[in-house]
Amino acid sequence: MSTSHVIIGDGIAGSSAAETVREADPDADITVITDEGEALYNRILIKEFAKGKMPAGPISIHDENWYTDRDIDLQLDTHVTDVDTDAHEIHTHRGDVIEYDALLIATGGTPTQLPVPGSDAEGVHHFWTFQDARAIKEHAEEAETGAVIGAGLLGIDLAAICGAQDVKANYLMRGNAWWRYALSEEGAEIIHGALRENDVTPVFGSGVDHFEVDDGHVTGVVDPNGEHFDADFVGVAIGLNYNTEFLQGSGIERTDSGSIVTDEHMRTNVEDVYAAGDLTYFYDVLIEEMAQNGAWGSAKEQGSIAGTNMVHDQHGDGEEATFEWVSSYSITHFDFPFLSFGHPTIGDDSVERKYSDTEWRRVAIKDGKVVGGVLIGDLAPQSKLKRLARDRVDVSETKELLLEETIDLENFEAPEASS
Repeated sequence: MSTSHVIIGDGIAGSSAAETVREADPDADITVITDEGEALYNRILIKEFAKGKMPAGPISIHDENWYTDRDIDLQLDTHVTDVDTDAHEIHTHRGDVIEYDALLIATGGTPTQLPVPGSDAEGVHHFWTFQDARAIKEHAEEAETGAVIGAGLLGIDLAAICGAQDVKANYLMRGNAWWRYALSEEGAEIIHGALRENDVTPVFGSGVDHFEVDDGHVTGVVDPNGEHFDADFVGVAIGLNYNTEFLQGSGIERTDSGSIVTDEHMRTNVEDVYAAGDLTYFYDVLIEEMAQNGAWGSAKEQGSIAGTNMVHDQHGDGEEATFEWVSSYSITHFDFPFLSFGHPTIGDDSVERKYSDTEWRRVAIKDGKVVGGVLIGDLAPQSKLKRLARDRVDVSETKELLLEETIDLENFEAPEASS
């Protein structure tokens, strides 16, 4: 009798899991359910589409035939309303009941809306789906003034879209630097300068008190200091609300923020239920603590790990898979490259150095081991830094060598075999 694998979510995590299950179990029944109206596309490239730098065609990764060819039942525009883990079944908004032997939840999140007056006005955009990118591109091509809120990796995408589409914008940040939890002011100033060159002005110690609206359309932003900024285009990126409300009453452990708790094998606390992608709060064996990471590569690997263990747990064959991954995230908006890796916002120590006006490096350290970092300008050291993080090498006595222009791994002692 074939095993039924149900995957909720067709992002890179869900799709990777489906592909892994099919390769490991040719006879399995696989169902992929998504509330989106189109199959898997590249979330990394939709920002280039919104900037007007790339046509829509190459952004699609899988068409519906991809699923048909692999005997995967893809259900688009389908909302899961309830999961009954005792009965091993899920319920959809159409009233369908789908039974499962193994269930993967990879539903991602929905952008958080600012809880201020006017945040639902026309012209206030959130950036997550391809549909969002289409609306942003269309509006940005017509807009003259803009505002961006959210000093993180999605916020910088919205700022770059304004720059590429000739929208004169202000980038409102609560702190004194962009992504201040990962960059010092010195490193962030390289980004600030590049933003200004693209007619996007960083405004520090700011934020949003309310949006000004005329006839249903946003016209401006007033910050908590009472300062007014003209804006007929607004981009907001202040975080995600994880799409896990339908799990209420399921017994699946979630954090206060709604993310799903898993171990290093992507298993939840409920038997036969797994999770993957940016909604996971997982045990990271590299830093030996619970963590969260929404990078594309991380989500893809988690999906593969979950798929492997779904088959393993049902059939008892093959090897159990463990998620051991040093993620990376790159930005290509400026004349210089930018890359973050691992967990650059955590740690109890760090080293950093500025090499030129567009070259800077910071490495985050926790308990004497590399846990993440940021590279601006010169990305060559990334593979060696990621290897040090992956191998959990103690750098407490050699941390300054992490800033050498060319890193020599022989200067760092590998951990003993017993560790």
